[in-house]
Amino acid sequence: MGTAISLDLATDLPAATLRELADDTFRWLRGVDARFTTYREDSEVRRLDRGELPLSGASADLHAVLARCADLWGDTDGFFDAYATGRLDPSGYVKGWAAQVASDRLVAAGVVDHCLNAGGDVRVRGHSSSGRPWRIGVRHPWDADTTCLVLTGTDLAVATSGIYERGHHVLDPRRGVPARGLRSVTVVGPDLGVADAYATAAVAMGVAGVGWLDRLPGHLHAVVTDDGRLLRSAALPLAD
Repeated sequence: MGTAISLDLATDLPAATLRELADDTFRWLRGVDARFTTYREDSEVRRLDRGELPLSGASADLHAVLARCADLWGDTDGFFDAYATGRLDPSGYVKGWAAQVASDRLVAAGVVDHCLNAGGDVRVRGHSSSGRPWRIGVRHPWDADTTCLVLTGTDLAVATSGIYERGHHVLDPRRGVPARGLRSVTVVGPDLGVADAYATAAVAMGVAGVGWLDRLPGHLHAVVTDDGRLLRSAALPLAD
């Protein structure tokens, strides 16, 4: 997925069991990358986009992702668009979705305490090894060595989309140009794939994305604008 992924398993299980579960988690994520990446010509997404793979022959996961992306297009008034670049690219949903599924698999296997960080998209469950709620740092969009916020909780999906690493890579799908106005958008909710898509959509909206996030039910947010303002939900779970 072009990013670093880290996993912290804090549930008290035998070390061999935890190693096996960690290996299984990374196998799942590598498998998702192989099927959904837009950087490999032989990926399922690229083959479908070129018409070499009929939709009827696509995997169940790809069918599910495409259906969810269609729903998210409607939920965001078209600002989350898997075809914004002119070709199929569900990356704005897939990374968060893959990490969410991986986290759900760990819970089902008995690892109720863990933190999975997929390039800044973070899913935490339960408690850290210290017995305390997890702490999630949100990167400062102008200084990679510091945070602008630290969140805390025992069941959070935290997704951040911004321009500080890849530049203005998020397109405004209505105008077909790079979005401007928001340097970083963090969305907190119950599902990491949805939070990831909502963060991407808000960046695509520009400054209007702040008002849209304010009205978004069941989710909280923190936004850093291009001119350096930090705007956030009052109920955001900030660490002391």
